[in-house]
Amino acid sequence: MARSGPRRVHKYELEFKLRAVQLTEQPGVLVRDVAASLSIHPFMLSRWRKQVADGDLVGQVPELDLGSVAELQRLGDTERRYKRLFMEHDLLKKAIRFARDQKRLLSPSSRQTGKHTPSR
Repeated sequence: MARSGPRRVHKYELEFKLRAVQLTEQPGVLVRDVAASLSIHPFMLSRWRKQVADGDLVGQVPELDLGSVAELQRLGDTERRYKRLFMEHDLLKKAIRFARDQKRLLSPSSRQTGKHTPSR
């Protein structure tokens, strides 16, 4: 459904942009993790990084809170572990389905009736 009225654009403060860029420059911190924690699109954050590199976005940023960096690193680790567990779970479900279908194909009742149709 189309949105009626003018599109709303959020303007971020210079300090917010610089802080976000500063967070992405920490070792072990990914742009997507910073963007997710700040509820902004990763593309926007990448654009701010380019603007800082080009000198278009300049300013003073207060000292970085090391707790923020540690939290972002933990978030990234947690997301990676979640994705791995999700893939493992999906693989186990497929293996269970495969084993169930094989058992049905080889069961004595299916041999007697002559039916060899695996279920989906």
